[in-house]
Amino acid sequence: MSYHTIQFQVADGVATLTLNRPESLNSFNTTMHGEIRDALKQVRQDGSIRCLLLTGAGRGFCAGQDLNDRAVAPGEAMPDLSLSIKQNYNPLVRSLMTLDKPVICAVNGVAAGAGANIALACDIVLAARSASFIQGFSKIGLIPDSGGTWTLPRLVGRARAMGMAMLSGKLSAEQAADWGLIWQVVDDDRLMEEARSLATHLATQPTKGLALTKRAINAAGGNSLKQQLELECDLQYIAGCSHDYREGVAAFIAKRPAEFKGE
Repeated sequence: MSYHTIQFQVADGVATLTLNRPESLNSFNTTMHGEIRDALKQVRQDGSIRCLLLTGAGRGFCAGQDLNDRAVAPGEAMPDLSLSIKQNYNPLVRSLMTLDKPVICAVNGVAAGAGANIALACDIVLAARSASFIQGFSKIGLIPDSGGTWTLPRLVGRARAMGMAMLSGKLSAEQAADWGLIWQVVDDDRLMEEARSLATHLATQPTKGLALTKRAINAAGGNSLKQQLELECDLQYIAGCSHDYREGVAAFIAKRPAEFKGE
């Protein structure tokens, strides 16, 4: 499929999805949401794809919602924002967080509003040293959406989450890493090299085991200890029946590199 607002390439087991509206800092509009949905459907269905890399074109990662896409003339009724959330943002967050493959995000510039929270819905976030994270919602009278009120307190604690949400200040990439908001800061000129290297590595690893790990960690915040231990037991049974577990043990005993198939 030919896309107009994203770029989508697959190579070496990695699907790279690039938000491609650089003239508007890759802000979301209706067309972009539809194209992202289509691309993520391909990622889910294509067994040869074993890792997703998400990034942005140009000088920013994503500035969130394109407000021009919601502009109304004087006297017209205000749009129902819940429709956009239900139809676009919530499905996107769920798709990233439940994808049974690792999702890496390379934040190449500002990540603001929904753009910041979409990045944080990914499994491993790398950011260029010049990148920044801004919630921004409070500046226009809104609340953090796209999972922000769920993700932020789990990553940085209530106090920092409240400050980020209410003050809408700019958080540098280095401070984001110090707070545990993201995985790693990388020099600007090495961001995509590092991100692609990591994605290519993960594409050779036991994909099913990684997917089950992701499922367990994402469930931990809402589970009691008893529930989490039971979930670990159930998921470990599934992992233990996989080809990759058998291959990993055989490779360890034979002192050779494992050749995982993601099965």
